[in-house]
Amino acid sequence: MTLVEILLLVGAGFAAGLLNAVAGGGTFLSLPALIYIGLPPVSANATATLIALPGYISSAWGFRHDMQREGVLSLWAIAVVGIVGSVLGALLLIITPGDTFLWVVPWLLLLATMMFAFGPRLLGAIRKRGVGSAGVGVSVAAILAVSVYGGYFNGGLGIMLLATFGFIGYVNLHGMNGLKNVLSAVVSLVSAVTFVAAGLIAWKPALVMAVSATIGGYLGARLSRRIVRTDLLRHFVTGIGLVMAVVFFLR
Repeated sequence: MTLVEILLLVGAGFAAGLLNAVAGGGTFLSLPALIYIGLPPVSANATATLIALPGYISSAWGFRHDMQREGVLSLWAIAVVGIVGSVLGALLLIITPGDTFLWVVPWLLLLATMMFAFGPRLLGAIRKRGVGSAGVGVSVAAILAVSVYGGYFNGGLGIMLLATFGFIGYVNLHGMNGLKNVLSAVVSLVSAVTFVAAGLIAWKPALVMAVSATIGGYLGARLSRRIVRTDLLRHFVTGIGLVMAVVFFLR
């Protein structure tokens, strides 16, 4: 890697960690940066998934006392379904040709951006309607679908999980956030192990971005307590996602 590429990864990793800690959406920066320095799209996506893992684990630990069972599935059942889905998604990514994935990336970025922008409204609408607990089959299918998505493409996973938990009957937002981070960590860990076994991780860029993302995440956690207008930050992240989607559409 050249000095310019290292500086780009450091900056993108730091910003991604900062955004993930404050509002989410860090993948909108880490994935394009990895592709820009020349990584094959599938390898870049696998590496970005690994980079996001430490933040998920630390966030899950912070919410460890808030998680409790709601709906018809136990926490262990949700974790098992998440593992199965993440393996399926990771295997799907492994067999996806690079050119095909590069064609899919802007659509995934656009989907993740829209979920990031409108996810809170969707979650609010679900909670306002007082949707009862979904049945076992529907709950398993919903968790499995979003876990497959997360195993294939990590962007926007958090808000999709929140919407899914609301759909299957969860109402405690702190518990939902905790479970979201736990399942995100499970999905990312299982996917990352699969990607490591397949030789898809670019270790040098991953190390550079992981260190800077950790620093950005720590500072972001401190900064988040001082941010009053989180809606403006969400608009900013949404704008980044739209710009990245357009850039990949034009490639």
